[in-house]
Amino acid sequence: MASRAGPRAAGTDGSDFQHRERVASHYQMSVALKSEIRKLNIVHVLIWVLMAAQVIVSQLGLVSHKVVASPYQWEYTYLLSMIPTVFSFLALPRNNISYLVISMISSGLFCVAPLLYGSMEMFPVAQQLYRHGKSYRFIFGFSAVTVMYLVIVIAVQVHAWQIYYSKKLLDQWFTSTQEKKKK
Repeated sequence: MASRAGPRAAGTDGSDFQHRERVASHYQMSVALKSEIRKLNIVHVLIWVLMAAQVIVSQLGLVSHKVVASPYQWEYTYLLSMIPTVFSFLALPRNNISYLVISMISSGLFCVAPLLYGSMEMFPVAQQLYRHGKSYRFIFGFSAVTVMYLVIVIAVQVHAWQIYYSKKLLDQWFTSTQEKKKK
């Protein structure tokens, strides 16, 4: 075998790579899915931090309610959405199936459900805004309902992709454990 700086091994032109070992496809897929889930978890943490900042600033009265509106009821429940992310981060390093399943189920309960409820809770306010052009709650000069609907749209997409990739990763892990049992 030759080093990078040294000469090529005698008797080979570099085309003898066909016989070499390769990483199994389900391991490659597992690594790729873990990477995607980590990225989505980081985006979720950023959304959560923004939501938590709004709740804390409003509750502690650090700024006027004219600058940052008081939070909607669903935002308090959404703060529990950090639980699935923690389980997801814990599941990835050691391929822990039970933590990943807990993460997927709790994502539906603590992430998606509050967002859907929030969209229904804010609907009359959004309807009033678009029919009459009047808004009574603001976040840094923007209509609070508009900002929160934008957050909901982004967060639902993040959580949907998280659940989707988690399901695919779970399938990959089951595939690898089934292959080990066959041997």
